[in-house]
Amino acid sequence: MAPIARSPLTSFFLRLGRQVWVRAAVFTVVGIVVVLAARFVGPLLPFSFSFGLADDAVGSLLQIIATAMLTVSTFSVTAMVTAFSSATTTATARSTQLLIADPTSQNAVSTFVGAFAFSLVGIVALETGYYQSQGRTILFVATLVIIVIVIVTLLRWISHLSTFGRMADVIDRVEKAATESLEVYAERPTLGARAAVEIPARARAVYAADVGYVTHVDVAGLGRIAERFSVDIHVRATPGRIADARVPLAKVVGKLDDDVIAGIRRAFRIEHHRTYERDPRFGVIALTEIGSRALSPSTNDPGTAIEVIAALQRVFARALRTEADDDVAHEHVFVPAPRLADLVDDAFRPLARDGAGLVEVQVRLQKCLAALAASAPRNARLFRDAAREALQRSRRELPRGDRRMLEGSARSAWRDVAAGSVDDRRS
Repeated sequence: MAPIARSPLTSFFLRLGRQVWVRAAVFTVVGIVVVLAARFVGPLLPFSFSFGLADDAVGSLLQIIATAMLTVSTFSVTAMVTAFSSATTTATARSTQLLIADPTSQNAVSTFVGAFAFSLVGIVALETGYYQSQGRTILFVATLVIIVIVIVTLLRWISHLSTFGRMADVIDRVEKAATESLEVYAERPTLGARAAVEIPARARAVYAADVGYVTHVDVAGLGRIAERFSVDIHVRATPGRIADARVPLAKVVGKLDDDVIAGIRRAFRIEHHRTYERDPRFGVIALTEIGSRALSPSTNDPGTAIEVIAALQRVFARALRTEADDDVAHEHVFVPAPRLADLVDDAFRPLARDGAGLVEVQVRLQKCLAALAASAPRNARLFRDAAREALQRSRRELPRGDRRMLEGSARSAWRDVAAGSVDDRRS
């Protein structure tokens, strides 16, 4: 089942939670609160909770934690930056936003920073005589808990570093993001609005206040505006498109005043860079960029390109299996659905072009397109056309022996598709 479309407020908090500094700030505040609360927890307990501690036992532990956590935090941030740089160099720069949002690395860095703040504030509190006997004991127990948490987090972080930012990890992350975005649109192609129709000539355009990429459209908000002001809103700038003086955000049929314009502009989130969350084409493009870079003469890594083709096949297969929900929740809003032809072109044309001289890549591409055609008979022509174009490119680049091999593999793959179609009709 496709992911459920989120409200703008939910989306905002989810995006905020993916920021490294937010999680680190939360962990730091929690650590400080635990240190300061140790003084007040003791008197609230219905029993005495203290035991003999050596002089400055808690302070020594906190000193060790503070020194270690400062070092580990610096190392962790360096490891993350190195992974970002490696992904940008070997895969695609568009993958870094997925690595930055990785929860495991964020939790690791945040835990280390929080433990550092905990120990630092604890040392200051001890030196100023902030605690009574029972408070010092509770701080000691809290310190032991922090040590356990740090050790477990450090072990998980070391294990995570073995794959974090590697090529397979980047491909998997981009594939997941592309699949989630495409499934949303496969389930609700127009996001609950009516399908796009020919826009009346009398419609008036609403342009964005700033030039940038549309990353989110609040269709429900547009629906409320349309009902309140009795207008029809035809969305022109869907997520992934750039809003500028040429492409308006929407066109409005009906009275267009300042309130309508302001409401429509608020419904569109404009940013400098595209994001994966609501952009159905961005994930596919990013995957293809990884494959194209692998096929460049400087890299010459056809194996990675073949992995990308397999990932694209999984993305399209899941999206094509998703059943569309045609219910219309916003009668006066019209949204154009993503075109499968554009997605197929984004995904496979660059790989067919850059891998035209590599027979192993072209064989895998023909098998991928044939499998997708078999899984979606209604759209088989799109995949067949893409396969035919890729074959024509390769015929001009490959030597005779490789060309014969590719043509034989292509005939075999598409023969199976034709045989499957006949069996389906007979059944």
